[in-house]
Order: sequence, then structure tokens, then C-alpha cells
Amino acid sequence: MPALGADMEAGTLVEWLKQPGDQLRRGDIIAIVDTEKGAIEIEVFEDGVLDRVLIAPGQNVPVGTTLAHVRAIGDAPGAAAAPPISPPREVVRASPGARQAAEALKVDLVGVTGTGPGGAITRDDVERAASRGRAGPVARSDVATTPPPPADRMAAMRSVIGAAMSRSKREIPHLYLSTVVDMTNALAWLAAANQTRAVDRRLLPVVLLVKAVARAAVDVSGLNGFWVDGAFRPGAGVHVGCAIALREGGLVAPAIHDTDQKDLDTVMTELMDLVARARRGSLRSSELADPTITVTNLGDLGVDEAFAVIYPPQVAIVGFGRMAPRPWVVDGRIEARTVLTATLSADHRAVDGRRAGQFLTAIERRLQAPGEL
Repeated sequence: MPALGADMEAGTLVEWLKQPGDQLRRGDIIAIVDTEKGAIEIEVFEDGVLDRVLIAPGQNVPVGTTLAHVRAIGDAPGAAAAPPISPPREVVRASPGARQAAEALKVDLVGVTGTGPGGAITRDDVERAASRGRAGPVARSDVATTPPPPADRMAAMRSVIGAAMSRSKREIPHLYLSTVVDMTNALAWLAAANQTRAVDRRLLPVVLLVKAVARAAVDVSGLNGFWVDGAFRPGAGVHVGCAIALREGGLVAPAIHDTDQKDLDTVMTELMDLVARARRGSLRSSELADPTITVTNLGDLGVDEAFAVIYPPQVAIVGFGRMAPRPWVVDGRIEARTVLTATLSADHRAVDGRRAGQFLTAIERRLQAPGEL
């Protein structure tokens, strides 16, 4: 069972969540690997039984390392060619931020009740435990102060991002195109749709952008996939990666799987979940390794145009700028319309300007019919 996707950085195995002999179902999380971009949850992709674990907690894991062997249900256990490494008996699920806070506040994570996804311990849980004196008296000012992330982690993350972007600019012949999209009707449709939703279920404009890219990737072939071994390889599905800025610095772009097949409410829910977990440092390996095309939206920062760098081995990334009122000609007269600039950075080895232009046009056409997204 591969430890990390081919385009992910190495990391350190933090803990095993399953033990040899445990039955596994597709999607089960079996281990956590701490990387420069946070704690990555390693899942299995087939039903089976955890046969042997090969890497001990605390051991650095290079890209592509096999962490464990999984056998089919009913098969006899494999021969112990390599002695199994037993996972720690006390399994503690905690985010990297929670572990940093626990170390700074001298809190033993064993016994701390987690309130995060799946019972994972969060930084707030650690601070509450410290304030209750589980690990001795702690000054309130210490509890209220969030320990900054180690400088070496930030430097390591920037190094990983820099290496990937340098490789991209060195190896990929980028083709850049842009178009201005009238969003007035789409925003009016969105406002009407949100009137029937509770506040916490309202759709944000970004969900229209993500879904429009996904549908355009189906309409126009050649941009949803990877450049591998000198040829374009289409993605098995449309898994849109969404660029997310981390609060302490850095960037990740986890995927919403099968984005084109999900309705707007589902895409919105999954996007908000990805943002929350990315900023907690709790993403799954498949979410970081699976994107087939990426979207970056810098409009909320006041950016007019975003010409992004392709993340290899993908062949395209779509950028969106801010939505702002501008003079626009409608039926021969000038009106104030809300528009944005959509940009496309494409790999010229995979597509030419005509196909790239068709793709941008497809995005614009999809945004003119938001009810069909």
C-alpha cells in the first residue's frame, strides 16, 4: 500500500490508527503522516485486512514508501519476511497544532477528549485541558497564547512549494489566456437561491466558479488530467483542486472528487470542509494527490487577474479575480454590470490556444446558466 502520492512531499509517520489483523473498508484511515503541509491522513482504497505494518512511528517516510501490507479478506496472513512493527497501544488522534500546544503547555494528550472530526484532539481541546489543570497549574495568559508554528516547518513548506513551482516553470511551456465574464445574472440567481436556505447552508459565489470549471472540463477535453512520460493522460474523473491559503502561511490544493457529478450544495459543503481541515492540518492523502485540474480564487483579496502556475503533473489551472462593477454594453447601451476576469494557464504540450480558448468560453457559458450547474 503506497504511503504518499507521487506528487506529495515526504513526511514522518506519527501514529497507526489500525493494528495488524484489523478488517479495513475502502476509505478507512489507518495512519497519520506529518508533512510540511500538515498531518496527512493515509487511507486505504480497497476492502481487506491489515496484514503487516512496516514503518514505526517517528520514522521519516520518503515519497512512495510502502507503509503496510493489506491482504484480501479470507486470504491467509503473509509470511513474515519483514517483522511487523506493532503500533503503539495508546492511539491518540490530534492535529499538528494540538501537538504543538500540548508540548508548549505540558499537556498529556492521553485522556484529552477530542472534539474534532472523528474525535481528533484540536488546539482548543488542549487549551481547555491545560486550563483545567490536567497537567498542573497553567497561567491563563499561557493558555490564551497560541504557540506559533515552528519556523523550520514554514521554511520547509515554502521549500516544497518553491521546488514544485520551479519545476513547473522549468519544464512546462505555459500558455496564458484570459476572458472577462459578466456575473450579474449568476449573482442574481445565487441571491434568489439563498433566500430559501438557512444561513449556514447558503451558497457562496466561489461554488459557481468551481462547478463551472468542472463542467467545462467535461465539455472540452484535454485539460483535465496529467502530462506523464511525454504524453497527456486524462484524469479518471473530474477532481477539482481548490487552492487554500493556510493561516500561518503556505498553500495547499486538495481535491473535491467527482466535482462535475455533484450538485452545488454538496460542492459547497465539501469545499467548506476542505478549508476547515486544511487549516487544521488534517487532510487525506487522496485529497492532495488526486486533483486533475486546479482552481485559485484571489478575488476576495482585491486581485483583478490571477495568472497562476500549473502544479505538475497537471496541465491546467484556472484563476479568478474579484467581482466588481464595470461599464458593460448590453443591447447597445452602457450599463454597470458585475464582472470578473477568468484566466487559464495551460500546458502547451497538451493543448494549443484554440482548445484552451474553447475551455475558457465553456466556463463563461456555464456561468451564464447557473441554474444548470
